[in-house]
Amino acid sequence: MTTEIFRDAWGIPHLRASDARELARAQGRVTAHDRAWQLEVERHRAQGTSASFLGAEALSWDVFARRARIEDTARRCFAALERRDPETADWVRAYVDGVNEGLAGGARRATEFARTGLAPGHWEPWSPLGVWLGTHILFAGFPAKLWREQAIRHLGPDAVGLFATDGPGTAGSNGWLVTGERTATGHALIAGDPHRFIEDPGVYQQIRLSCPEFDVVGLAVPGVPGIAHFGHTGTAAWAVTNAMADYQDLFRERLRRTGAGIEALGPDGAWHRATRHTETVRIAGEPPVEIEIVETPRGPVIAGGPDGLDAVTAHAPQYPTTARAP
Repeated sequence: MTTEIFRDAWGIPHLRASDARELARAQGRVTAHDRAWQLEVERHRAQGTSASFLGAEALSWDVFARRARIEDTARRCFAALERRDPETADWVRAYVDGVNEGLAGGARRATEFARTGLAPGHWEPWSPLGVWLGTHILFAGFPAKLWREQAIRHLGPDAVGLFATDGPGTAGSNGWLVTGERTATGHALIAGDPHRFIEDPGVYQQIRLSCPEFDVVGLAVPGVPGIAHFGHTGTAAWAVTNAMADYQDLFRERLRRTGAGIEALGPDGAWHRATRHTETVRIAGEPPVEIEIVETPRGPVIAGGPDGLDAVTAHAPQYPTTARAP
């Protein structure tokens, strides 16, 4: 197995390997070298543990990540991937192996670790899926749904348009395709314009990945193998935009406490047992906070609860239901 790593004049890594698995391992290793701090921040965000070194400002995200069951969903998705597509699961594992090989060295280059007292941790096979879920969970429309409902409740339905954060009048992202009939070269043009905020480090990592199966240049998501959002092979190209797709369902729940735990009112008019447990969120420089995690048959409770606040569950149909263990 051979692997070559070349950096061009701009420091962009160009990787070549004898097969796709070794290429994924090299990608993980290079990403850990270049983006160690970003990788660990994103892993902790997926776990809901970022406040342990970033402080109280990260607490609200950690609470949401735990209530939304991001890491639990990543674990179950990876288990499903192993059953349905062992080859791809092995490819993800190879990337994780590379991250773990390079993380300690990358952390020595990143001053943020010393400033926060964070030690580089260990990536699990499902960690890339957790990073992917944590990065994309707010790309969809459920925050706008919650905001719209609040506007209606307090100001009435006629006020929704005044505060809209999605739709043709306010959405900024765009994606388009122009056929070769309309270009000077005769070749098609494809563009994805996600209108990301200016971030440091950037949410993307420019990279080239080459092996006998493929040769692709594009923008990878640090922490996730391959090139998912933007890339081209010379003969084929792809791109995305932040389209705010509606792929998450929200349910307003009625919850009550009983001597045995928590129950949720079902669509059949009967009360059903909800699963419940508590977790402790650690906060740098402050006492830890204990939170309650509740799941109904419709999904995890992401807002509110059984003690006087309206409860809302979220469910994404394309992921294994969060109310059942694998």
